[in-house]
Amino acid sequence: MPDKIGFIGLGIMGKPMAHNLLKAEYDLTVFNRSQQAIEELVAAGAKAAENPRQVAEKADVLITMLPDSPDVEAVLAGENGVLAGLKPGGLLIDMSTISPVVSRKLAEAASQQGISMLDAPVSGGDKGAIAGTLSIMVGGSEADYERALPIFQALGKTITYCGPNGAGQTVKACNQVVVALTIEAVSEALVLGTKAGVDPEIILKVLGGGLAQNRVMEMRGPNFIQHKYEPGFKVKLHHKDLGIVLDTAKAFGLDLPVTPLVDGMLAALIDQGKGELDHSALLEVVEEHCQSKH
Repeated sequence: MPDKIGFIGLGIMGKPMAHNLLKAEYDLTVFNRSQQAIEELVAAGAKAAENPRQVAEKADVLITMLPDSPDVEAVLAGENGVLAGLKPGGLLIDMSTISPVVSRKLAEAASQQGISMLDAPVSGGDKGAIAGTLSIMVGGSEADYERALPIFQALGKTITYCGPNGAGQTVKACNQVVVALTIEAVSEALVLGTKAGVDPEIILKVLGGGLAQNRVMEMRGPNFIQHKYEPGFKVKLHHKDLGIVLDTAKAFGLDLPVTPLVDGMLAALIDQGKGELDHSALLEVVEEHCQSKH
């Protein structure tokens, strides 16, 4: 009999992921801070809970998809939290992007109660979440990974076991470096090319056919062209992720040369009140920087 699943965090990513679990015919109980998302999932066939503990009490497997490390810690270990409700033998899967250090700490706390934990952050943005084609990077025991694999297959396409607890979060940190620096690089290319009089659509078309081809242009091309930044992944969340990257680098004595610069650009957008925009809005920072040189 398939595991009963609890799901906490029905935001831009979490809500379509929960819908995909319903499509895969899992018994699903959900909780979210805003009621509207809960009502939408209930209408689609899910059950509602009033707090994280209640979700956990009804679940064999509990998935969290939350913004940051403090949110995950509060939901798991806080009053009426998941660890108070999940039974021994239960499996906790955190699909948020959080600190590898925090992830390992929570896994240890869970294990003391006979509960297994996987860190399984994702890449692919809202479009990947909707289509069920996310890339999922998993840290934890191989046995727990095998148990969770059918669930992951309802949510993603590229599912990779990365190593022990924290390894999934470490690989996600690496992913966020590449995505951020790629957005910045595409932005520079577009500013340079359009300043020289070439249509930006032509620039993206040509770059997409050669060695410069990348998923950022494929998925965010319309954002760059139209200067419309409806969030698929918010600036403030990518800034948070690069904070995790830089903290992790510091822990290993590494001084990354370019990531702090791009992180500063994301911080500048947040200072301008643009933290809710899509991270492709980095283009605006590059444009402003180039204009200020004249």
